[in-house]
Amino acid sequence: MDQLQALLTDVLREGIGAKTAAIAIVIIGLNVHFGYTGLLNMGQAGFMLLGGYGFAISVAHDIPFVVAILIGFALATVFAMIIGFSALTLRGDYLAIVTIAAAEVIKILGNSERFKSLTGGSLGFPSKKYDPAFLNLSFFPHYKTWQILSFNYADVSTSAGFRIFGWLVVLALAVGLVLAGMKLASGTRKILVMVGLGVVLLLAALFMFPLTELSTGDSKVGDHVASSTGWWVVFVGWVLAAICTGIVYLLTRSPWGRMLKGIREDEDAIRSLGKNVFAVKLQALIIGGCFGALGGMVYALSLGAIKADDQARPMTFLCYTALLIGGAATLLGPIIGPVLYFFGQWTIEGIVRFYVPDSFLSDQQAEPTAYVVMGTVLMLLVIFRPQGIFGDKRELRFHV
Repeated sequence: MDQLQALLTDVLREGIGAKTAAIAIVIIGLNVHFGYTGLLNMGQAGFMLLGGYGFAISVAHDIPFVVAILIGFALATVFAMIIGFSALTLRGDYLAIVTIAAAEVIKILGNSERFKSLTGGSLGFPSKKYDPAFLNLSFFPHYKTWQILSFNYADVSTSAGFRIFGWLVVLALAVGLVLAGMKLASGTRKILVMVGLGVVLLLAALFMFPLTELSTGDSKVGDHVASSTGWWVVFVGWVLAAICTGIVYLLTRSPWGRMLKGIREDEDAIRSLGKNVFAVKLQALIIGGCFGALGGMVYALSLGAIKADDQARPMTFLCYTALLIGGAATLLGPIIGPVLYFFGQWTIEGIVRFYVPDSFLSDQQAEPTAYVVMGTVLMLLVIFRPQGIFGDKRELRFHV
């Protein structure tokens, strides 16, 4: 029982952690590209790398924090314009080939020995060079741990029956959230219901699986201050994800946003109305790329180092998987999709490590097994519910 409690607590920690928030921000940008505009961008990891490197290297060279963020955005904008002017006239698979090749160029440059003094090469750019500037902005207490909900199940009962009942309540709320996303018609009511259920589900989960972390993310060992992931970066990550979601909400309900959807459905029809389709697609590419760069910055803050190999092709595929799970061209799909993805991945890995005999699957095979299962889930989703869990089939289908 205690082992299962520990497993589910770790799953919750990863599911709402800073890494998940960073991926959600990246997927919001990808949703602007693929979901709303119909651009098959397979190079979103390149925007992440440029944002992360631009921000981290700038901060390490004592450039002001806000300016460092703007440098990350500027690099993403230049990258988007290079791709846009050279490849936005292409469609479908051809655009995907160009964007994935462009992202590979960024990864190769990041790993190159020629730029090792700047990027750290294959060893990565260590977080100790840029973390302190971020941690100093924290208004959370330093060098202290913090539990989000001080009142939890242990204050009521630690019996197995009460814990199982609590787990079932959390599961029921999760199922209710999924059903609400699937059954309710798109609109403000659906968004409000899902947000409300999501908040209740989060509180219930934190009650049953209390999380204790460093409040700011710094710890002191003797006279040395070491940085690590804490509630501060988690808080910043999800606040930024909420802000980005709000920006997309406003954009997609503007005339410009409706033009994006028109381009996705039939760009020739939009062009016949006298609209500059290329300019709008380039704007969407830049905006989505800047979201990707911002996600790369948060991702860098959640890790011990920025490594180009951590944000290569598999990262883009992970983002597409999570987007399709949540639902492309939806407002909350990019937020809930990565949460569900990481919940599923870490649950499968934990089950393999703790409950499957080593003679059948070893601990080293836990992660590959999780990828196989999640890949199978994606295939079934594309076949039986191509609009994703929270998508509307009248809005967008992932054609296979």
